[in-house]
Amino acid sequence: MSGLFTTLNASVKALNAHSRAIETAGKNLANVNNTSYARQRVVYGDRGTIQTADGAQSLGLEALGVQQLRDALLDKQVMREVSLLASFEAEQSAYERAQASLGQSVSSSTETSAAGSNASTGGLSAALTDFFNAFQSFAASPTDSGERQSLLQKAAILVDRFNQTDSRLGQVQTDLDAQIGQNVTDANTLLATIADLNNQIGRIEIGNPGSALDLRDQRQAKLEELSKLLPIEVRNGTDGQLNVVLKDASNADIELVTGSTVNGAVAFTGTGLTAGSPATAVSFSSGAIYGALNARDAGIQTLRTNLDNLAQQLVASVNAAYNPSSTAGADFFAAGTTAGTIALRGTLTAGNLVAGSGAAGDNSIALAVAAVASQTFDTGSGDAIDGTLGGHLSSAVSSLGQALASATARAEDQGNIEQLVRSRRDAVSGVSLDEEMADLVRFQRAFQASSRVFSIVDELLDTVVNGLGR
Repeated sequence: MSGLFTTLNASVKALNAHSRAIETAGKNLANVNNTSYARQRVVYGDRGTIQTADGAQSLGLEALGVQQLRDALLDKQVMREVSLLASFEAEQSAYERAQASLGQSVSSSTETSAAGSNASTGGLSAALTDFFNAFQSFAASPTDSGERQSLLQKAAILVDRFNQTDSRLGQVQTDLDAQIGQNVTDANTLLATIADLNNQIGRIEIGNPGSALDLRDQRQAKLEELSKLLPIEVRNGTDGQLNVVLKDASNADIELVTGSTVNGAVAFTGTGLTAGSPATAVSFSSGAIYGALNARDAGIQTLRTNLDNLAQQLVASVNAAYNPSSTAGADFFAAGTTAGTIALRGTLTAGNLVAGSGAAGDNSIALAVAAVASQTFDTGSGDAIDGTLGGHLSSAVSSLGQALASATARAEDQGNIEQLVRSRRDAVSGVSLDEEMADLVRFQRAFQASSRVFSIVDELLDTVVNGLGR
């Protein structure tokens, strides 16, 4: 009799365990499209045995708990690859904006046109070519008012292209600063959220480690969002909590989050980041913030510097050819020597354009200015550029093209690596429809079998209790 009651009790425990397994499989299926979810498994266990008059008897099966299938090393690897991918994508986006600011397509080739400029059409390159071609036409017809008007128009267009290009590139840098500022704000919000999740996990898992599964999923998702902005590292804390750190120049840890505490905010200084308490300069080489900073201070600023040098050399060379006697107020260009400040002489008109220093048909000055297009310069001799004006512009624009092509290629390659690592993690943590459906059937059959045992024991007890009483 006691054996039947023991079996009945064990069947009830088995039914509860299989019921929980079915619920867990259903939860996994419900989250099949949730990329932040790690699949779960019920851990079965025996409650133990006791000694009875009939001998040792099992206390039955029970669900000891639910286990989350995660690989901490793969999670960390995903965060590293995500950070690198975000860096390359941020660079790519910044260089694409810079390309648009040039007003012409950018390639990494150094093909040159007749004036030595980049072979792409439009933008500053075409304006420079048109300017020297206009001087060549002016030299051919120095008294033609139409050629004079055309030259002045082409010169004004060239100056405008310089000014606009520099202004747009400067605006791209300003926009990148604003983007970095927003990214820093987002990073601080994520840090606060991670600290709060740490707090919740710590309270729930006191005495029951690994039980706050949904909160752990949420925290991992926030960590991966943060890793897109900064190359964070995580350290294990107490009660299931994680500490978040960055590195300084000496490779020492800067603790951003310790348990449920945020240790000072991340701040943008204009040239880099500080974090922690006390505020410490961050050393980093990946993440969207790094990519934006690198594009701003490397490729885009280099292009602006090269355009400034081009404008400086253009002003000096054209003025020297146009005003060989250095007569005050007779230069072609005004004193501005950067791409943002280059301008025509204020008193320059089509009527007072100078073609030569002799008779009305003299074109020596116009020819001298046109020849500047093919003149070779040397920084070793005190010039602002090396090579021809067109060649320098072609090199500057091509450098941006190379930077864009490099960032695009690295983003594509890194995207493939990131997908590979995610696939490896999904093999461990991802939900498989086939596997979950098979488990669902298996747990259902186990539940049915335990129900059948329960039913049979109930019938036997009915026979014993009611049948023997007749």
